Amino acid sequence: MDTYSLLYSSSHRTALLSGFQRLRSQRRMCDVVLEAGGVSFPCHRALLASSSDYFWALFGETTAERLAGSISLPALTPEGLDAILDFLYSGWLSISHVTLPVVLEAARYLQVEPAVSICERFIIDGLNAENCCCYANLAEHHALSDALEAANQTIAMEMGTLLKERRDDLLGLNIQSLMAVLDADEIPAVKEAALIKLALDWLNENGPIPLLKSNLLLSHLRFGLVAPSDLADLGRAHKAMATPLIRSQLTRALEYHRMGAAQPIRQSRQSTLRASPNRVLLVGGGSRPDWPEQQVLAYDPRSRKFSSLSSRLPLRLRNHCVCSVGGFLFVLGGEEVKEGGDDEKKSGSVATSNQVWRYDPRFDSWEKMESMLERRAQFTCCVVEDFIYTIGGRHIRQETNTYTSVASVEFYDMATGVWRRGPAMPHPLYGHASAVLDDAIYLSGGIPGNQHSGIYSDNQDDRRESSKEVLYWDTKSPVWERRAPMSIARFGHRLATTHGHIYALLGMYEPFCDIEQYDSVSDHWTRLRPLLTGSFNYGMVTTPSGNLLVFGGRKWSDGQEVIVTSVLEYDTKRDRWREIGQLPRPLTGTECTLLPLPD
Repeated sequence: MDTYSLLYSSSHRTALLSGFQRLRSQRRMCDVVLEAGGVSFPCHRALLASSSDYFWALFGETTAERLAGSISLPALTPEGLDAILDFLYSGWLSISHVTLPVVLEAARYLQVEPAVSICERFIIDGLNAENCCCYANLAEHHALSDALEAANQTIAMEMGTLLKERRDDLLGLNIQSLMAVLDADEIPAVKEAALIKLALDWLNENGPIPLLKSNLLLSHLRFGLVAPSDLADLGRAHKAMATPLIRSQLTRALEYHRMGAAQPIRQSRQSTLRASPNRVLLVGGGSRPDWPEQQVLAYDPRSRKFSSLSSRLPLRLRNHCVCSVGGFLFVLGGEEVKEGGDDEKKSGSVATSNQVWRYDPRFDSWEKMESMLERRAQFTCCVVEDFIYTIGGRHIRQETNTYTSVASVEFYDMATGVWRRGPAMPHPLYGHASAVLDDAIYLSGGIPGNQHSGIYSDNQDDRRESSKEVLYWDTKSPVWERRAPMSIARFGHRLATTHGHIYALLGMYEPFCDIEQYDSVSDHWTRLRPLLTGSFNYGMVTTPSGNLLVFGGRKWSDGQEVIVTSVLEYDTKRDRWREIGQLPRPLTGTECTLLPLPD
């Protein structure tokens, strides 16, 4: 059998198109004339039919236009038709922001799908605040799903600018896009009241529209983000707000605001912030161990930039705990440092607190909640289901100027707003750490004991008493159990749960920087890569990706304690540390948690 080769010439196709383009420009062998807007375009039937489904059908064997010498296309403009014909003859599509509507109209009408795809890519690549509304309308009209989604996302992200500078563009937006935008989870720097006003102005500008559509549009608004004092007025703001569906949503929003302590566990889409991904909140701490600041820092893991909350922490606290539940920040217990004398940076009295404060980022406000049953500092807290657990710690006995450590456990039931007692630990403990894995609480390290003299107890005696012990409590069980101890005795350290394991990071005055990982299945600890520097009294948080972030702290340098400004990241999958940034100022003693914040 004879062999043969099959070879392809990439230049032949180009040459073929070039030949047809030359014939067209010379008006040779043209057998049909297309006409749009009074302008004639001599063409070749064969090329048109092979490049467009529209022309393939038009020149079929049974159509009246099959042998027509001239065909009128009144739906198209000369500019649009010319651009598409150039594309069919050359493969190049001339397009700009000005010509896009007529070119896309011609491409869609003539069913030239490659040209339609190019137009869609042009829209997606060129989106900005100036054209996103126009492009959204264009994409919706021509059923360009990818371009429509991209345009709607751009409108949501640029809403703050659009409301100030291009409000008319928003009022001319198609209803599908407006609904998609109002359904977005992230609309930076825009209050919900401004979105409600936009929706009502849009209805005035584009109405009347069917009741079903107006209900559907307004149902995408989040009335739970509006202050209770303003909700009552909304029902009278527009006739569309008076429908049974919308009035019921306003009623539910008012009921949500009246839930008080239960708000974090009664969240719905209507009350969830349109926020960027979680920020890390750095609560308390300061540039001096004995003088905590009331400013709360927020760290954006995406941009790696810091900002400050406009509302300050109500108290100056150290050795406190923080956690977040349902989009609220909770600050619990700690030692309240009160000012002394005229020098505001000279600490005065120190008192252990049992107060609980809740921060609502929706309204940038603090609220004092039900206090804990006991005063606690150097304790630990964690969240399991709908409960906040506070465990151990110690408090100052003012009459004797001594610390008393406790074994007690209490939990805050957010459904009722009441603190209740839980099963006590086997012995008093403070300076320990906790983590939650599979809805069970693990405690590690700390200093067992009862009374210790002195206001601050990180002395050498306490350090020798640091524990390796690990305790386990299934919150449905009445007793604590012991698990495999850590390989290192730790005090003032951190635990973190990620990827099904618990990580223990170094505590105060440890001679090495080792961290270790706990496997609950095998009940075994494994040493991992040490921390970059031997710091302590730092803030730590687990990111959604499973990495650990460490903020500031203290370390020894030339025989002196130094407050550090570093931000470190530990990649738990690769067992790798790296420095990713710097704090805006030295910081020690801060407590960290994740919380969504409005931009």
